Amino acid sequence: METDESDRYRAPALDKGLDILELLAGVDSGLTQAEIAKRLDRSPNEFYRMLDRLVRRGYVTRLDGDRYSLTLKLFGLAQLHAPVRRLASYATPLMRDLAQRTRQANHLAVFDRGEAVVIAQQEAPDYWGFSIRIGAHISLFDTGSGHVLLAFRSGEEREMMISEHVRNRAETELGAEFYDRLDQIRERGYEMMASAQTSGVYNLSAPVLGPDQRCIAALTCPFIALVNAPSAPDITQTIMLVQKTAAQLSLLAGADVANPA
Repeated sequence: METDESDRYRAPALDKGLDILELLAGVDSGLTQAEIAKRLDRSPNEFYRMLDRLVRRGYVTRLDGDRYSLTLKLFGLAQLHAPVRRLASYATPLMRDLAQRTRQANHLAVFDRGEAVVIAQQEAPDYWGFSIRIGAHISLFDTGSGHVLLAFRSGEEREMMISEHVRNRAETELGAEFYDRLDQIRERGYEMMASAQTSGVYNLSAPVLGPDQRCIAALTCPFIALVNAPSAPDITQTIMLVQKTAAQLSLLAGADVANPA
């Protein structure tokens, strides 16, 4: 009896798990165990243990008790490798130009497995400035980068990101004002806020959008008023330059955005 070469090294359990992930990736509102089994033409009992393991490993979450939906863990894992390196590579010359034009430092952050992580950073061109090191983990809740990463996502994705950011969602008090602020950021296209960590610093943040118009990264300038450089752009001019640079990066990422002036 001849053996199909493609079936020689089959791993049924792995295939079953991948079938579930691929199915859930194409569904917005999640599926019950019975619905998953029906769509994959299998018995519901076949998927109980696999779904339990996927939930425990953080790839799948339970919605309303009996529905299963993908988390952003796969998205986060994908960003760890080539896509992030390419994004940082494309961003470096644009960020260097932004630093020269604004006389300020800037950095690029992405969402990775529950954290906002700095993947690229450009120092201010003068002998001093405020900067954040590459690899630093920053909050989603009280930073410009975190606000932008949340603001330019769907409501469901936003809640997943928040849930992954905190161990116990009930311990985090995010009232209506916080969500209203995110909506305002999305409407005006950027965040401008006083730093919650350092006095005298303002976070100026704009989104880098992907082909699906969702935020894949946040470009942030920690703005400091330069009293010894009167010709340097002020805060309003600086946020415009940050937006322009983020739009240029979005075009490189394949987003359909207005041509930046």
